[in-house]
Amino acid sequence: MVKIAPSILSADLWKLGEEIRKVERGGAHLLHVDVMDGHFVPNISIGFPVIESIKGKTKLPLDVHLMIERPESYVERFVEAGADIVTFHIEATYHPNRVIQILRKYEVKVGVSLNPTTPLDSLHYVLEDVDIVLVMSVNPGFGGQKFISFVLDKIRDLKRLIDSRSLKVEIEVDGGINLLNVRSVVEAGADIIVAGSSIFKADNPEERVKEFLRVVDSLT
Repeated sequence: MVKIAPSILSADLWKLGEEIRKVERGGAHLLHVDVMDGHFVPNISIGFPVIESIKGKTKLPLDVHLMIERPESYVERFVEAGADIVTFHIEATYHPNRVIQILRKYEVKVGVSLNPTTPLDSLHYVLEDVDIVLVMSVNPGFGGQKFISFVLDKIRDLKRLIDSRSLKVEIEVDGGINLLNVRSVVEAGADIIVAGSSIFKADNPEERVKEFLRVVDSLT
């Protein structure tokens, strides 16, 4: 089953509770929460207080994507705030294994993310220790960007790598995904689809989630 994870980076934060309820009704599986520090990426977004305010008020697991430097200094705090999945960028730390070890002390899923041009070789020593690999299909930092098409080959290569090791690692893809390209992303091997602008900027986000589900369900 392919999962849909609407990103609240593109939601109307003034009406965040209402926005979340719309995608819940649409059948979303996860709620994607982008955290940016203005250093690792050229933007600043939400942090601990917003995650704490969401936790317990939605049935959707919180898929927290850390686009921050030195994630080892902060991951425990995000778990305490309510994250169900914590994904960090392998480019943002000298010690990815240390970050994974910290997170494994808690009952959360662990993800590692790669920017579009970061090679899959960087996963060689950590792939067996994570639950999710998040492949960025835009350069991170801003919503509404155009999907980078060469990432499709990267997804296919990652899928082959996971299968060759007989691992149960999910592939998540984030950036520029819409109804026109989601089919290609899923066919390449994605298990989790993150969509922000294409859902929350739609006239009817609830129906847009359902449209995504109709497309991905037709492929499985």
